[in-house]
Amino acid sequence: MRRITYILLGILVMGCVKDRDFETATFKCSDITVNASYQQLRSLYKGETIQIQEDWTIEGYVISSDQTGNFFGALYFQDKPSEPTEGFQMALDLRDIHLFYPVGSKIAIRLKGLYLGKTNDVFKIGGVFTSFGNTTVGRLPATVVPKHIAILCDGKTIITPQLVTLTELTPSLTNTLVQIPAVEIALDEIGASFAIPEEETKRSLVDCLDNELTLLNSGYSDFQEEPLPSKNGSVTGILLRENTRYSIAIRSLDDMDFTQERCAEFVDEFSSDQVFISELADPDNNSKARFVELYNAASESISLKGWVLRRYTNANTEVSSTVDLSEFVIEPKATLVISPNKAEFEAVYGFAPDLEVGTNSPADSNGDDTLELVDPFDTVVDIFGVIGEDGSGTDHEFEDGRAFRKSSVLRGSAVYTPAEWIVFNDTGAAGTIDQPQNAPNDFTPGTRD
Repeated sequence: MRRITYILLGILVMGCVKDRDFETATFKCSDITVNASYQQLRSLYKGETIQIQEDWTIEGYVISSDQTGNFFGALYFQDKPSEPTEGFQMALDLRDIHLFYPVGSKIAIRLKGLYLGKTNDVFKIGGVFTSFGNTTVGRLPATVVPKHIAILCDGKTIITPQLVTLTELTPSLTNTLVQIPAVEIALDEIGASFAIPEEETKRSLVDCLDNELTLLNSGYSDFQEEPLPSKNGSVTGILLRENTRYSIAIRSLDDMDFTQERCAEFVDEFSSDQVFISELADPDNNSKARFVELYNAASESISLKGWVLRRYTNANTEVSSTVDLSEFVIEPKATLVISPNKAEFEAVYGFAPDLEVGTNSPADSNGDDTLELVDPFDTVVDIFGVIGEDGSGTDHEFEDGRAFRKSSVLRGSAVYTPAEWIVFNDTGAAGTIDQPQNAPNDFTPGTRD
Protein backbone atom coordinates (compact mmCIF):
# COMPACT_ATOMS: atom_id res chain seq x y z
CA MET A 1 0.00 0.00 0.00
CA ARG A 2 2.82 2.38 0.89
CA ARG A 3 4.54 1.66 -2.44
CA ILE A 4 1.37 2.77 -4.26
CA THR A 5 1.29 5.93 -2.16
CA TYR A 6 4.81 6.89 -3.22
CA ILE A 7 4.08 6.17 -6.87
CA LEU A 8 1.04 8.42 -6.77
CA LEU A 9 3.03 11.15 -5.03
CA GLY A 10 5.73 10.91 -7.66
CA ILE A 11 3.15 11.34 -10.41
CA LEU A 12 1.68 14.37 -8.66
CA VAL A 13 5.00 16.08 -8.06
CA MET A 14 7.20 15.11 -11.00
CA GLY A 15 6.66 15.89 -14.62
CA CYS A 16 8.06 13.99 -17.57
CA VAL A 17 11.02 11.76 -16.71
CA LYS A 18 13.17 11.02 -19.78
CA ASP A 19 15.10 8.17 -18.18
CA ARG A 20 15.39 6.18 -14.95
CA ASP A 21 17.90 8.54 -13.36
CA PHE A 22 15.70 10.28 -10.83
CA GLU A 23 18.41 12.85 -10.12
CA THR A 24 17.74 14.36 -13.53
CA ALA A 25 13.95 14.29 -13.19
CA THR A 26 12.05 17.32 -14.38
CA PHE A 27 9.67 18.76 -11.78
CA LYS A 28 6.42 20.51 -12.39
CA CYS A 29 6.44 23.95 -10.91
CA SER A 30 3.67 26.18 -9.64
CA ASP A 31 2.88 29.87 -9.65
CA ILE A 32 1.50 30.41 -6.16
CA THR A 33 1.00 33.76 -4.49
CA VAL A 34 2.96 34.05 -1.27
CA ASN A 35 1.01 36.15 1.24
CA ALA A 36 2.55 35.56 4.67
CA SER A 37 5.88 35.79 6.48
CA TYR A 38 7.63 33.53 8.96
CA GLN A 39 7.01 36.16 11.61
CA GLN A 40 3.25 36.04 10.98
CA LEU A 41 3.37 32.26 11.19
CA ARG A 42 5.17 32.34 14.54
CA SER A 43 2.69 34.89 15.89
CA LEU A 44 -0.09 32.28 15.71
CA TYR A 45 1.54 30.23 18.46
CA LYS A 46 0.08 30.96 21.89
CA GLY A 47 1.77 28.30 23.97
CA GLU A 48 0.22 25.10 22.63
CA THR A 49 0.02 23.20 19.35
CA ILE A 50 -2.68 24.55 17.03
CA GLN A 51 -4.09 23.79 13.60
CA ILE A 52 -3.58 26.73 11.26
CA GLN A 53 -6.86 28.13 9.94
CA GLU A 54 -5.46 31.11 8.04
CA ASP A 55 -5.26 30.78 4.26
CA TRP A 56 -1.61 31.75 4.24
CA THR A 57 1.33 30.70 2.08
CA ILE A 58 4.99 31.21 2.92
CA GLU A 59 8.02 30.51 0.76
CA GLY A 60 11.40 29.03 1.48
CA TYR A 61 14.57 27.55 0.04
CA VAL A 62 15.29 23.86 0.61
CA ILE A 63 18.59 23.30 2.42
CA SER A 64 18.37 19.66 3.56
CA SER A 65 18.84 16.39 1.71
CA ASP A 66 18.14 12.82 2.76
CA GLN A 67 20.11 11.37 -0.16
CA THR A 68 22.82 9.86 2.07
CA GLY A 69 20.47 8.94 4.89
CA ASN A 70 21.64 11.39 7.55
CA PHE A 71 18.18 13.00 7.48
CA PHE A 72 15.00 10.98 7.61
CA GLY A 73 11.47 12.26 7.06
CA ALA A 74 12.45 15.89 7.56
CA LEU A 75 12.52 18.88 5.22
CA TYR A 76 14.45 21.96 6.27
CA PHE A 77 14.06 25.31 4.53
CA GLN A 78 15.04 28.90 5.18
CA ASP A 79 13.68 32.29 4.18
CA LYS A 80 16.55 33.40 1.91
CA PRO A 81 19.24 31.60 -0.14
CA SER A 82 21.95 33.56 1.67
CA GLU A 83 22.16 35.40 4.97
CA PRO A 84 18.85 33.91 6.19
CA THR A 85 17.06 35.36 9.16
CA GLU A 86 15.33 32.10 10.13
CA GLY A 87 14.50 28.58 9.07
CA PHE A 88 11.81 25.96 9.64
CA GLN A 89 11.50 22.20 9.81
CA MET A 90 8.67 20.02 8.48
CA ALA A 91 8.34 16.34 9.31
CA LEU A 92 7.09 14.33 6.32
CA ASP A 93 6.00 10.72 6.10
CA LEU A 94 7.95 10.45 2.88
CA ARG A 95 11.13 8.76 1.75
CA ASP A 96 13.63 10.15 -0.75
CA ILE A 97 12.49 13.71 -0.12
CA HIS A 98 15.50 14.94 -2.10
CA LEU A 99 13.93 13.57 -5.30
CA PHE A 100 10.85 15.71 -4.88
CA TYR A 101 12.39 18.79 -3.22
CA PRO A 102 16.10 19.05 -4.13
CA VAL A 103 18.48 21.37 -2.32
CA GLY A 104 18.12 24.88 -3.73
CA SER A 105 14.48 24.49 -4.74
CA LYS A 106 12.27 27.44 -3.95
CA ILE A 107 9.09 26.10 -2.43
CA ALA A 108 5.71 27.43 -1.36
CA ILE A 109 4.13 26.04 1.81
CA ARG A 110 0.35 26.30 2.07
CA LEU A 111 -0.23 26.61 5.80
CA LYS A 112 -3.97 26.12 6.13
CA GLY A 113 -4.67 22.78 7.76
CA LEU A 114 -1.09 22.26 8.96
CA TYR A 115 -0.21 22.19 12.64
CA LEU A 116 2.12 24.64 14.36
CA GLY A 117 3.90 23.76 17.58
CA LYS A 118 7.04 24.22 19.58
CA THR A 119 9.39 21.59 20.96
CA ASN A 120 12.45 22.46 23.05
CA ASP A 121 11.93 26.13 22.12
CA VAL A 122 12.03 25.37 18.36
CA PHE A 123 9.02 25.89 16.05
CA LYS A 124 7.77 23.07 13.83
CA ILE A 125 4.99 22.72 11.26
CA GLY A 126 3.51 19.55 9.86
CA GLY A 127 0.85 16.98 10.62
CA VAL A 128 -0.50 16.07 14.02
CA PHE A 129 0.52 13.44 16.55
CA THR A 130 -1.58 12.70 19.63
CA SER A 131 -0.40 10.66 22.60
CA PHE A 132 -2.12 10.33 25.98
CA GLY A 133 -4.23 13.37 25.22
CA ASN A 134 -1.26 15.55 24.25
CA THR A 135 -1.15 17.04 20.77
CA THR A 136 2.19 17.71 19.10
CA VAL A 137 3.39 18.35 15.57
CA GLY A 138 3.98 15.07 13.75
CA ARG A 139 4.73 13.82 10.27
CA LEU A 140 2.63 15.07 7.36
CA PRO A 141 1.10 12.07 5.53
CA ALA A 142 2.63 11.45 2.11
CA THR A 143 -0.73 11.67 0.35
CA VAL A 144 -1.25 15.32 1.38
CA VAL A 145 2.33 16.54 0.96
CA PRO A 146 1.69 17.90 -2.60
CA LYS A 147 -1.34 19.79 -1.32
CA HIS A 148 0.84 21.76 1.08
CA ILE A 149 4.30 21.92 -0.55
CA ALA A 150 4.87 23.02 -4.14
CA ILE A 151 8.00 23.92 -6.09
CA LEU A 152 7.88 27.47 -7.42
CA CYS A 153 8.91 28.26 -10.98
CA ASP A 154 11.99 30.28 -10.01
CA GLY A 155 14.38 27.43 -10.72
CA LYS A 156 17.01 26.01 -8.41
CA THR A 157 19.08 28.51 -6.44
CA ILE A 158 22.58 28.20 -5.06
CA ILE A 159 22.35 28.19 -1.27
CA THR A 160 25.21 30.04 0.40
CA PRO A 161 25.79 28.84 3.96
CA GLN A 162 26.07 31.47 6.66
CA LEU A 163 29.67 31.64 7.89
CA VAL A 164 29.73 31.63 11.70
CA THR A 165 32.11 30.60 14.45
CA LEU A 166 31.12 28.50 17.44
CA THR A 167 30.81 31.63 19.58
CA GLU A 168 28.47 33.31 17.08
CA LEU A 169 25.66 30.75 17.12
CA THR A 170 22.29 32.36 17.86
CA PRO A 171 18.68 31.08 17.99
CA SER A 172 17.85 32.96 14.76
CA LEU A 173 20.20 30.59 12.88
CA THR A 174 18.26 27.50 14.00
CA ASN A 175 17.25 25.29 11.05
CA THR A 176 19.41 27.26 8.60
CA LEU A 177 22.45 26.21 6.59
CA VAL A 178 25.68 27.33 8.26
CA GLN A 179 29.37 26.85 7.68
CA ILE A 180 31.65 26.73 10.69
CA PRO A 181 35.39 27.18 10.04
CA ALA A 182 38.46 26.04 11.98
CA VAL A 183 36.98 23.11 13.90
CA GLU A 184 38.10 19.55 14.47
CA ILE A 185 36.87 16.32 15.98
CA ALA A 186 37.60 16.05 19.70
CA LEU A 187 40.88 14.25 20.28
CA ASP A 188 39.37 11.34 22.23
CA GLU A 189 37.02 10.55 19.32
CA ILE A 190 39.66 10.36 16.60
CA GLY A 191 39.54 6.89 15.04
CA ALA A 192 35.86 6.37 15.80
CA SER A 193 33.25 6.12 13.05
CA PHE A 194 30.69 8.80 12.33
CA ALA A 195 27.95 6.78 14.01
CA ILE A 196 27.17 3.58 15.83
CA PRO A 197 25.14 1.30 13.52
CA GLU A 198 21.40 1.98 13.70
CA GLU A 199 21.82 4.60 16.44
CA GLU A 200 21.72 8.38 16.40
CA THR A 201 25.23 9.27 17.50
CA LYS A 202 26.68 12.44 18.93
CA ARG A 203 30.27 13.36 18.15
CA SER A 204 32.10 16.47 19.33
CA LEU A 205 33.49 19.32 17.25
CA VAL A 206 35.85 21.75 18.98
CA ASP A 207 37.64 24.91 17.94
CA CYS A 208 41.09 26.08 18.95
CA LEU A 209 39.68 27.83 22.03
CA ASP A 210 38.02 24.64 23.27
CA ASN A 211 34.49 25.74 22.37
CA GLU A 212 32.37 22.72 21.52
CA LEU A 213 29.49 21.77 19.21
CA THR A 214 27.73 18.42 18.76
CA LEU A 215 27.98 16.74 15.35
CA LEU A 216 24.79 14.70 15.01
CA ASN A 217 25.00 11.59 12.81
CA SER A 218 22.52 8.86 11.88
CA GLY A 219 23.44 5.23 12.34
CA TYR A 220 21.59 4.57 9.06
CA SER A 221 23.58 7.04 6.95
CA ASP A 222 25.70 5.89 4.02
CA PHE A 223 28.80 7.20 5.78
CA GLN A 224 27.98 5.72 9.20
CA GLU A 225 31.04 3.45 9.28
CA GLU A 226 33.47 5.97 7.79
CA PRO A 227 36.20 7.15 10.20
CA LEU A 228 35.91 10.68 11.56
CA PRO A 229 38.42 13.11 10.02
CA SER A 230 41.56 13.65 12.06
CA LYS A 231 42.47 17.11 10.77
CA ASN A 232 41.05 20.61 11.15
CA GLY A 233 38.72 22.38 8.72
CA SER A 234 35.21 23.60 8.05
CA VAL A 235 31.86 21.87 8.38
CA THR A 236 28.66 22.83 6.55
CA GLY A 237 25.29 21.63 7.75
CA ILE A 238 21.89 22.35 9.22
CA LEU A 239 22.15 24.06 12.60
CA LEU A 240 19.85 22.33 15.06
CA ARG A 241 18.88 23.39 18.55
CA GLU A 242 17.20 22.07 21.68
CA ASN A 243 16.62 25.01 24.00
CA THR A 244 20.15 26.42 24.40
CA ARG A 245 22.03 23.34 23.14
CA TYR A 246 23.20 23.47 19.52
CA SER A 247 24.18 20.69 17.15
CA ILE A 248 24.88 20.40 13.43
CA ALA A 249 23.91 17.71 10.91
CA ILE A 250 25.72 17.32 7.59
CA ARG A 251 24.00 16.20 4.39
CA SER A 252 26.94 14.21 3.06
CA LEU A 253 30.70 13.92 3.55
CA ASP A 254 31.05 16.69 0.95
CA ASP A 255 29.93 19.04 3.72
CA MET A 256 33.19 18.43 5.55
CA ASP A 257 36.49 19.93 4.39
CA PHE A 258 39.08 18.89 6.96
CA THR A 259 42.50 19.32 5.37
CA GLN A 260 44.28 21.71 7.75
CA GLU A 261 46.59 20.91 10.62
CA ARG A 262 44.97 20.47 14.01
CA CYS A 263 45.03 23.22 16.62
CA ALA A 264 48.02 23.50 18.86
CA GLU A 265 47.19 22.13 22.30
CA PHE A 266 45.00 24.67 24.05
CA VAL A 267 45.95 25.25 27.67
CA ASP A 268 43.19 26.76 29.77
CA GLU A 269 44.07 25.30 33.16
CA PHE A 270 46.70 27.00 35.26
CA SER A 271 48.32 26.74 38.66
CA SER A 272 49.66 29.53 40.82
CA ASP A 273 50.62 29.72 44.49
CA GLN A 274 49.77 33.42 44.34
CA VAL A 275 46.12 32.48 44.80
CA PHE A 276 45.52 31.56 48.44
CA ILE A 277 43.08 31.61 51.35
CA SER A 278 43.10 35.10 52.86
CA GLU A 279 40.23 35.17 55.37
CA LEU A 280 37.94 32.69 57.16
CA ALA A 281 34.89 33.78 59.11
CA ASP A 282 32.72 32.20 61.82
CA PRO A 283 31.08 35.26 63.42
CA ASP A 284 30.15 34.82 67.06
CA ASN A 285 26.93 36.77 66.59
CA ASN A 286 25.71 35.21 63.30
CA SER A 287 26.72 31.79 61.99
CA LYS A 288 24.82 32.50 58.77
CA ALA A 289 27.34 35.23 57.95
CA ARG A 290 30.25 32.80 57.58
CA PHE A 291 32.47 33.03 54.50
CA VAL A 292 35.79 32.09 52.90
CA GLU A 293 37.84 34.67 51.02
CA LEU A 294 40.48 33.85 48.40
CA TYR A 295 43.02 36.40 47.15
CA ASN A 296 45.09 36.74 43.97
CA ALA A 297 48.40 38.41 44.79
CA ALA A 298 49.62 38.18 41.18
CA SER A 299 49.80 41.05 38.71
CA GLU A 300 47.67 39.16 36.15
CA SER A 301 44.26 37.52 36.12
CA ILE A 302 44.20 33.82 37.01
CA SER A 303 41.58 31.38 35.79
CA LEU A 304 40.33 28.94 38.40
CA LYS A 305 39.17 26.35 35.87
CA GLY A 306 39.65 22.97 37.49
CA TRP A 307 40.34 24.46 40.96
CA VAL A 308 38.49 23.22 44.04
CA LEU A 309 38.22 24.20 47.70
CA ARG A 310 37.99 21.21 50.04
CA ARG A 311 36.87 20.87 53.64
CA TYR A 312 38.00 18.20 56.12
CA THR A 313 35.51 18.34 58.96
CA ASN A 314 36.99 18.08 62.48
CA ALA A 315 39.61 15.29 62.49
CA ASN A 316 38.46 13.60 59.29
CA THR A 317 41.10 12.45 56.84
CA GLU A 318 38.58 12.14 54.02
CA VAL A 319 37.19 15.17 52.17
CA SER A 320 33.83 16.18 53.66
CA SER A 321 32.71 18.71 51.03
CA THR A 322 34.05 20.45 47.95
CA VAL A 323 33.44 23.67 46.04
CA ASP A 324 34.16 23.77 42.29
CA LEU A 325 35.71 27.14 41.38
CA SER A 326 35.99 26.51 37.62
CA GLU A 327 33.65 29.29 36.49
CA PHE A 328 35.72 32.05 38.08
CA VAL A 329 38.66 34.20 37.15
CA ILE A 330 40.29 36.23 39.90
CA GLU A 331 41.54 39.59 38.74
CA PRO A 332 44.97 40.81 39.92
CA LYS A 333 45.05 42.02 43.53
CA ALA A 334 41.41 41.02 43.93
CA THR A 335 39.38 38.60 46.01
CA LEU A 336 36.81 35.85 45.56
CA VAL A 337 34.28 35.65 48.39
CA ILE A 338 32.36 32.41 48.99
CA SER A 339 29.30 32.32 51.23
CA PRO A 340 26.90 29.59 52.40
CA ASN A 341 24.03 32.09 52.54
CA LYS A 342 23.94 34.81 49.89
CA ALA A 343 20.92 36.67 51.26
CA GLU A 344 22.27 36.81 54.80
CA PHE A 345 25.76 37.74 53.63
CA GLU A 346 24.42 40.65 51.59
CA ALA A 347 22.19 41.82 54.45
CA VAL A 348 25.14 41.78 56.88
CA TYR A 349 28.05 43.02 54.76
CA GLY A 350 26.21 45.20 52.25
CA PHE A 351 27.20 43.43 49.02
CA ALA A 352 26.65 40.05 47.39
CA PRO A 353 29.30 37.31 47.60
CA ASP A 354 30.89 36.06 44.40
CA LEU A 355 29.67 32.52 45.00
CA GLU A 356 26.94 30.95 47.14
CA VAL A 357 27.56 27.31 48.06
CA GLY A 358 25.09 26.28 50.76
CA THR A 359 25.35 24.83 54.26
CA ASN A 360 27.94 22.22 55.29
CA SER A 361 30.20 23.44 52.51
CA PRO A 362 33.82 24.60 52.91
CA ALA A 363 32.45 28.13 53.42
CA ASP A 364 30.27 26.97 56.32
CA SER A 365 32.95 25.81 58.75
CA ASN A 366 32.33 26.31 62.49
CA GLY A 367 36.00 27.01 63.04
CA ASP A 368 37.59 23.64 63.85
CA ASP A 369 37.92 22.26 60.29
CA THR A 370 40.75 22.13 57.76
CA LEU A 371 40.43 23.87 54.38
CA GLU A 372 42.52 23.03 51.33
CA LEU A 373 42.84 24.90 48.01
CA VAL A 374 43.72 22.56 45.12
CA ASP A 375 44.69 23.43 41.53
CA PRO A 376 43.58 21.60 38.30
CA PHE A 377 46.49 19.18 38.60
CA ASP A 378 45.44 18.00 42.07
CA THR A 379 48.29 19.90 43.70
CA VAL A 380 47.62 21.53 47.06
CA VAL A 381 48.24 25.25 46.57
CA ASP A 382 47.25 26.39 50.05
CA ILE A 383 45.95 24.95 53.33
CA PHE A 384 44.56 26.17 56.62
CA GLY A 385 44.74 23.63 59.42
CA VAL A 386 46.09 20.11 59.71
CA ILE A 387 44.30 17.20 58.05
CA GLY A 388 43.35 14.58 60.64
CA GLU A 389 43.50 17.02 63.56
CA ASP A 390 40.40 18.58 65.08
CA GLY A 391 41.02 22.31 65.29
CA SER A 392 39.48 22.78 68.74
CA GLY A 393 42.08 24.10 71.18
CA THR A 394 44.81 24.32 68.50
CA ASP A 395 46.56 27.06 66.58
CA HIS A 396 44.05 26.60 63.73
CA GLU A 397 40.81 27.10 65.65
CA PHE A 398 38.71 30.09 64.55
CA GLU A 399 35.43 29.11 66.22
CA ASP A 400 33.25 32.19 66.88
CA GLY A 401 36.04 34.19 65.33
CA ARG A 402 38.25 34.87 62.37
CA ALA A 403 41.41 33.59 60.70
CA PHE A 404 43.16 36.32 58.75
CA ARG A 405 46.24 35.97 56.52
CA LYS A 406 48.92 38.51 57.33
CA SER A 407 49.30 41.14 54.61
CA SER A 408 52.99 40.27 54.25
CA VAL A 409 52.06 36.82 52.90
CA LEU A 410 52.00 36.81 49.09
CA ARG A 411 51.98 33.07 48.35
CA GLY A 412 50.07 30.05 49.46
CA SER A 413 51.58 27.14 51.34
CA ALA A 414 50.88 23.41 51.06
CA VAL A 415 51.83 23.05 54.74
CA TYR A 416 49.96 24.96 57.43
CA THR A 417 52.18 27.73 58.79
CA PRO A 418 50.67 29.34 61.91
CA ALA A 419 53.06 32.31 61.72
CA GLU A 420 51.30 33.47 58.54
CA TRP A 421 47.95 33.85 60.28
CA ILE A 422 46.23 35.98 62.91
CA VAL A 423 43.57 33.78 64.48
CA PHE A 424 40.73 34.93 66.75
CA ASN A 425 38.44 32.56 68.68
CA ASP A 426 36.68 32.04 72.01
CA THR A 427 39.48 30.09 73.76
CA GLY A 428 42.83 31.74 73.00
CA ALA A 429 44.57 28.39 72.90
CA ALA A 430 47.96 27.70 71.28
CA GLY A 431 48.94 31.27 70.47
CA THR A 432 45.55 32.38 69.12
CA ILE A 433 43.69 35.45 70.32
CA ASP A 434 40.86 34.92 72.82
CA GLN A 435 38.58 37.52 71.31
CA PRO A 436 35.34 36.42 69.59
CA GLN A 437 34.58 38.38 66.42
CA ASN A 438 31.22 39.90 65.45
CA ALA A 439 29.90 40.65 61.98
CA PRO A 440 30.13 42.90 60.19
CA ASN A 441 32.60 45.18 62.00
CA ASP A 442 35.30 42.61 62.79
CA PHE A 443 35.50 41.24 59.24
CA THR A 444 36.73 42.57 55.88
CA PRO A 445 35.35 40.34 53.10
CA GLY A 446 36.36 41.51 49.62
CA THR A 447 39.22 43.67 50.96
CA ARG A 448 42.79 42.58 51.64
CA ASP A 449 43.52 44.68 54.76
